[in-house]
Amino acid sequence: MAEKLGDSTARYAGRLTLDPRVHIDMFGTIILPIFLFFSTGGRFMFAYAKPVPYNPYNLRNQRWGPALVGVAGPLANFLLALAFGLVMRLFPTAAMNYYLGIIVYINLLLMVFNLVPIPPLDGSKILYALLPDSAYVFKQTLERYGFYILIFFMVFLFQFLSPIIDGLFNFIVR
Repeated sequence: MAEKLGDSTARYAGRLTLDPRVHIDMFGTIILPIFLFFSTGGRFMFAYAKPVPYNPYNLRNQRWGPALVGVAGPLANFLLALAFGLVMRLFPTAAMNYYLGIIVYINLLLMVFNLVPIPPLDGSKILYALLPDSAYVFKQTLERYGFYILIFFMVFLFQFLSPIIDGLFNFIVR
């Protein structure tokens, strides 16, 4: 989306690819999930990859451009969930349906989680586009403390996303 809106940062960085190797973050993709798996007995898992870089100052539309870039990832997750859900509906007894269901659920989880309006998640870019210019101090504060707010959210409030994810999952696969 950023490329379409005038920013070539990801292309110049070699990150405009489906090759998963260039998106691996040593800590977030490998070390953290292994640590969490063994320290929680597999009850809690979290991982992340390097975000695809973009420079919002290169976008032609400075107000809505970042929001459009922010909605592109969750929209891609939703479209993938729909596509795999459609395969499950077309072939309801397929042996792969368990695994297809996992793919649908993970994409819905990623979509809903990334739409939470806390930096650095995509939802914050959408929120910023909707807020008036007079909310500059609020935006700056949210940017400054976003990481801590996100950790708090993940530890104490993440379970409130489950009904949304489960509802979307049931709508798509059943």
